[in-house]
Amino acid sequence: MANNQRPLSPHLQIYKTQITMVMSILHRITGSAIYFGFALLAWWLTAAAIGGNAYDFANLVLSHWASQVILFGFTWALFNHMLGGLRHFIWDAGKGFSKASRFGMAWATLFGGMALTVLVWLFMVWS
Repeated sequence: MANNQRPLSPHLQIYKTQITMVMSILHRITGSAIYFGFALLAWWLTAAAIGGNAYDFANLVLSHWASQVILFGFTWALFNHMLGGLRHFIWDAGKGFSKASRFGMAWATLFGGMALTVLVWLFMVWS
């Protein structure tokens, strides 16, 4: 027989969305997305090692605007995941557990990843 007096488990409808929750989810998503980005990088490096038509084809594909959007997202995923890892490293050291620190580091991870991505892509365009 089921006991109807038992408390219900917390559910997403109960929780209020917070930046720390969003950044935790993004950290997992970017970690997975990085695998696909590195697969593209490995394909390009293999084509460069083969040379000739393989390299020309890889450059043709990766220079398309849709590929550039994917590469931009890959760059952001790398920086966002790196900064999230640094945030976890600080927590592993026993620091940054106050509410203000947790929220501040989460926002810094989000905007820092965006800023570093834009800086890298601006540098690539200007070079």
